[in-house]
Amino acid sequence: MSQKVELDDVDRQLLRALGDDARTSGTALAAAVGISESTVSLRLKRLKTLGVIRGFSVDIDAAAVGIPLQALISIRLAKHDRAEIDAFTAAAPQFPGVVRMYHMAGADDYLLHIVATDTEAVQSFVLDYLTRYPAVAHTRTNLIYKVQDGSAWIPDGA
Repeated sequence: MSQKVELDDVDRQLLRALGDDARTSGTALAAAVGISESTVSLRLKRLKTLGVIRGFSVDIDAAAVGIPLQALISIRLAKHDRAEIDAFTAAAPQFPGVVRMYHMAGADDYLLHIVATDTEAVQSFVLDYLTRYPAVAHTRTNLIYKVQDGSAWIPDGA
């Protein structure tokens, strides 16, 4: 687990601005936060070094590129054999259509967020990729109607 990093108001403002648009320029960040560009650069470098900022990514609208369906697939393991779990954990993020994989506590062990062209493709995904692993005992698929990002989770000052 990561160690908690103390953030001040400037750090939080930078994170919120980057959360809205990760491509925001240093000049625009400096203007929005009210600090110099060199301070923005130093702050961002510090936040990266501390692991607060893990990277920058692009948010692609899968529907716009012909992949209109999203699903969350819960996976429950039959047994907790380390070799089988390691094999599944290494392979699953590389399966076609996987956006993100979560390893969880609770009734289910994993949650896969996938994209697909249609419900038949989701069914094929489950049959072709998940059921071939002996560690997988049960899957439950939920189709996603709409995704909305939140930004209210970035902590305010303590």
